[in-house]
Amino acid sequence: MEELAKEAGIPVRTVRFYRERGLISPPRREGRIAWYDDHHLARLRTIAGLLERGHTLTGIADLARTFESGRDVAEVLGLGEPSEETPVRLTPEQLADHFEGEVTPENLAAALDLGYLATDGDEIVHISRRLLEVSAQLVREGVPLATVLSAGRRVREHADALAELFVGVLEAHSDEDARGDAPEPPQLRPLARAVVDAELSMALDRRVRREDTARPARKPAP
Repeated sequence: MEELAKEAGIPVRTVRFYRERGLISPPRREGRIAWYDDHHLARLRTIAGLLERGHTLTGIADLARTFESGRDVAEVLGLGEPSEETPVRLTPEQLADHFEGEVTPENLAAALDLGYLATDGDEIVHISRRLLEVSAQLVREGVPLATVLSAGRRVREHADALAELFVGVLEAHSDEDARGDAPEPPQLRPLARAVVDAELSMALDRRVRREDTARPARKPAP
């Protein structure tokens, strides 16, 4: 424990306190010798980083329990499944930097349940760099992370329905011999993206026009 505390740059009593609070896992024991490893050191550095960002020890303990109860990266990402998204590996401190003040156990549990986040040892994996950057930008624009995650769940439902629609259309009108054993028609993604992007753009245009029409006209200045 003394060697671990020295590596982490904290007093031994602090390490002992973290152990008693369950913030770090028990050491491996051989007789009267307690062995700590890089996992314990990484956890101590994570705790220090989160404390610097304003999290309390109680909050950090809640975050740790949330991560440990979450799904691992293999379960969320799948093995060998096709994807155009690029996963991003983050430390808990880096995640806190992306969503400053919004990284709470409740938001983490929602993100894990939604499948946005997974755990891999001491690291966190976000399933999509694009979603991570957009979510962080929305939070910087003043949208609470809880609202972003709630909207993401609704978008997921609509996206699943759209995917089912496009797959059904192409499969119904494609030659089975030409498809062979391919997991998806090769033209599926570019066609689906083009249609959805155009329709969403036009839907936003219609929404803006409706708001402009409903807004009271300004009286001319005297």
